Amino acid sequence: MVTDRPVTARTDLPCGGRWTSLRAGGREWLWHRPDPARATARPGDAFVDAGGLEECVPTVRGTPDHGDAWSRPWRRDGDTDLVECPDFVLRRRVEGGPAGLRAAYELRAEPGYRFLWAAHALLDLGPDARLRAPGSTATRLFPEAARLLERPWPAGARHVTGPWPAPHGLRLDRLGPDDGTAVGAVLTGCPSVTVTDGPDTLTMSLRADAGVPVSVALWRNLRGFPAPAPYRSIGVEPMLGSVFDLAEAGPGEAATVPPGGTLRWELRITATSG
Repeated sequence: MVTDRPVTARTDLPCGGRWTSLRAGGREWLWHRPDPARATARPGDAFVDAGGLEECVPTVRGTPDHGDAWSRPWRRDGDTDLVECPDFVLRRRVEGGPAGLRAAYELRAEPGYRFLWAAHALLDLGPDARLRAPGSTATRLFPEAARLLERPWPAGARHVTGPWPAPHGLRLDRLGPDDGTAVGAVLTGCPSVTVTDGPDTLTMSLRADAGVPVSVALWRNLRGFPAPAPYRSIGVEPMLGSVFDLAEAGPGEAATVPPGGTLRWELRITATSG
């Protein structure tokens, strides 16, 4: 019998607002990799991968590395968490409960400001875990996937696109076993995905205003990164935008702050066990 599970979260505001726990029933879904450098990170530092869920904004790859919010202290303001960055202010309100978890976001900046945002969730999953998304979702691959594809990488291409679950012959819905590869992908126009691991499921869904590009990023690192000491990490990341690097975002590939100066969106997370 499949049972809905209550979902709760814990966050660390002084340490970049990082989510340190995402629990459903008795299961902890977030993967962790302790690194003392994470606690001392400052704006402009290279990203420190300690697991959990990091708020990546206004970019994921590129500069600043994994964005500008993960390396800054957040603070509590009324019923919301808040971080102030040079070009924007981001607010987040997280509410867990028996029907799932809701995280409401609000970014304030000058009208026309373009940005990417990703809920960079690294999940603790077994080798038989699977990622379910609508079939034929247009899925972008990036140059690190070139050696894994059925055809040569097009000269000068920043990304190539093919249908989920196997764009250009690369099967991505299988999140194991470890095979020494690491690849990033973006499921464009995809507002919701479900991770299945044994009897448990975790569904992550994103809602935003019409015209705001909504996607899901996948980082499938099966002990292929980084050299010389690769480890396993699986990122399933609801996002605004459809590329990893804001500098590479074309028209319609990044979120844009509307004339009122505020953009809002919502992340919902539900879980079952059976």
